[in-house]
This record gives sequence, structure tokens and C-alpha cells, in this order.
Amino acid sequence: MTLTLTVSDEVRTLVPGFTHLAVEARGLVNGPSDATSSALLDDAARRLTERLAGRTPDQDPHIAAWRAAYSAFGAKPSRTRNSAEALARRALADGGLPRINRLVDAYNAISVAHLIPVGGEDLNRIQGAMRLVRATGQEDFVTVAGGEEAVEHPEPGEVVWCDEAGVTCRRWNWRQGPRTRIDVDTTDALFLLESLDPMTLDELRAAGEELAELLQKVSPGARITVRDPE
Repeated sequence: MTLTLTVSDEVRTLVPGFTHLAVEARGLVNGPSDATSSALLDDAARRLTERLAGRTPDQDPHIAAWRAAYSAFGAKPSRTRNSAEALARRALADGGLPRINRLVDAYNAISVAHLIPVGGEDLNRIQGAMRLVRATGQEDFVTVAGGEEAVEHPEPGEVVWCDEAGVTCRRWNWRQGPRTRIDVDTTDALFLLESLDPMTLDELRAAGEELAELLQKVSPGARITVRDPE
């Protein structure tokens, strides 16, 4: 069954240039990071360095657009960076990109190489449809603090992804909750690529198709569908 994704009119009005592309993958076999997934991250860091050509990530036009979007709903983009900028900064730092697991490494590589926020959700842990909305401030965001489960609430007006059980990702793509996170047991997943003007639809599709290729590389035999941008 295909997961339904909707974007509220409030978000469309706030940031008219937003587009997302979903990649659905079923029959995945995940596992710890290995030489293959690590090489994907190393190649992505190399491509990022070439793309930036000495600039900082925030000087890239697509990242600049995300910073403006964050400011539009009241977030401070230098304090709570969108996921693409945060990963890019880690890729350029001495420690480099973290190795998480094969699937997460694959989508992080696409995020860094294309400077686009990419998220991954375990389809078997999503409850109902997913919606991108402006929060009321009453929604639950279940996270972990000090090793214990904790419940936070987004700020009123904050842009969040949520399902029927609550918020799955705060501040658009800043921080994902552990409930739907991809781990080594994940077999079915949704990968969400999010773009703003000036990224073109062709660039977005190219990133999605490359992600599909990388998923097949790290999990041969998976059934992968790249959906049209919305």
C-alpha cells in the first residue's frame, strides 16, 4: 500500500516553491555500515567539495533558500540548521560524515552530494498518512533525553511532518523522532527528498533516481519505486 503524503495549504502559502519527491523501497536488507556504504559517503564528500569550490554550504543557493524558509516560520537557521546544511558541514569537518547503517549512509550520501534534505522513514512504523503542516503547539513529539523517553511539543507555527500518532520530524527536516527512524531491522522504507526554488525538477528527479541506484547497491533485490515530484 502506497503511503499518502500531503502538504497543507498553510505551508504552500508560506513557502510557495516547495516540492518533494518520495522513493519507496520494500524488501530491504539493512545492516551495519560497511565498505560499500562508507565509500558512498566518501564520494559524496568529494562531490560536495567540488560543488562548493571554496564556498561555505550556506552560500549555496539551495541552502540559502532553506535558510529563508526556516526564517519564514520563526526558526533561527544558524541555530537549527536544515538537515542538508548540517550534514554538509559535518562532511567538510575533520571528523567527516558519521557512519550509521547501510540505508542511512546511502540517503545521507545523496543529501550531501546534491545539497538537498533527505529523510528516511520506516514504513512499518508510520501510522496512517503523513502530513506537512504548521503546528498548533499541542502535537506530541516523542524523543529521547538523558536515555529516557521524553515528549516535546513544537512551537506554534513551526513546520512539522506528522502522522496519526504525532510529529515525526520537527522544524521541517531538522530533527527526526526515534519512533519512525530507519534501523538495522528496517525492511520497508520511504525516503523523502525535499527541494525549494532554485532547484529544478530535473535536478530533484536526478537525485531521486541516484538514490534508487544506491539503495540497490547496498540492498540488492529491493523493490524500489521513484514517485513523481509533488
